[in-house]
Amino acid sequence: MDIQIGRGKTARRAYGIDEIALVPGTRTLDPKLADTSWRIGGIEREIPIIASAMDSVVDVKMAVSLSQLGALGVLNLEGIYTRYANPAPVLDKIASVGKTEFVSLMQQLYAEPIQPELIRARIGEIKSQHGIAAVSATPVGASKYGSIVAEAGANLFFVQATVVSTTHLSPESVTPLDLVKLCQEMPVPVIVGNCVTYEVGLNLMKAGAAAVLIGIGPGAACTSRGVLGVGVPQATAIADCAAARDSYYQETSNYIPVIADGGLITGGDICKCIACGADGVMIGSPLARAKEAPGRGYHWGMATPSPVLPRGTRISVGATGTLAEILTGPARLDDGTHNLLGALKTSMGTVGAKNIKEMQQVEVVIAPSLLTEGKVYQKAQQLGMGK
Repeated sequence: MDIQIGRGKTARRAYGIDEIALVPGTRTLDPKLADTSWRIGGIEREIPIIASAMDSVVDVKMAVSLSQLGALGVLNLEGIYTRYANPAPVLDKIASVGKTEFVSLMQQLYAEPIQPELIRARIGEIKSQHGIAAVSATPVGASKYGSIVAEAGANLFFVQATVVSTTHLSPESVTPLDLVKLCQEMPVPVIVGNCVTYEVGLNLMKAGAAAVLIGIGPGAACTSRGVLGVGVPQATAIADCAAARDSYYQETSNYIPVIADGGLITGGDICKCIACGADGVMIGSPLARAKEAPGRGYHWGMATPSPVLPRGTRISVGATGTLAEILTGPARLDDGTHNLLGALKTSMGTVGAKNIKEMQQVEVVIAPSLLTEGKVYQKAQQLGMGK
């Protein structure tokens, strides 16, 4: 139902992940029976979690480790790993600089040109260690480096921007990326994002996307919503784009996964995204907390280095456990940030969902008090859910 904001302007109510809860059904099952496997671009994974293409989250080592654990990590091809042959001193500098100098330092560091030979090298390094070489570029970067990505033998190519659409108007001097042509000509599956609406999601699928990323601005280190005033809360955005996926499947018999990207911290967040219709999730800050993560205990937004309009910041996330502990346990913490796979399996068992498809059909209720009801002592003592 539309709500009247004022004369001549109405709006639809949208919901965030924190505002909903999952309802147990008439059956339960042992979590060991829950099948969390999914497919993206023809690749099957046990864990429906993708590590964000952010320099603080995924380097070559993390990409390989994530592959070995049954998940997936995406390397940013326009970050420091393709600008510097030895990124370690750069990462040290990012971690050591003060708050007031951070943005200008990032703009300076990311002004270093991208080296095409490093794109080839990084993809080769991941593949030589038997990892899945998933890489990401902006639409402009895809135009420049798509052929190199193909030649280097990447397994998946993510084309990402704050908002991507199939109808993009550019100045006459600029040739916009032809998404349809890219998806047709790339010898590897192309995953496209980001979007938050049924119409754009459906258009991206019709353009040939192998999967679609959902989310504008919910990320822990992203400031796009504050800078641009743009975004749709994740629960509504996922449900709308999942509806586009289902419409496209009914029309073509071609199933295109939708991936909830950003704003997810706990296992419960992941469970709720899938219940809203997501096939998998992309997360950044929860994995930036791994001891193996390259960010030195920090996490920063992808658009922070923008020379014109930075839309990200650097946050301190610390190092709370190993990558394996965060993904598959055993958990050291009681706040839902460790053993994300175990949380998903246990939630699926609680609501009686045997697989991802059944989890997508779970009943959802509006529950703004879900995270606060009865948690007075936890909040007062900053324990568990009150941290």
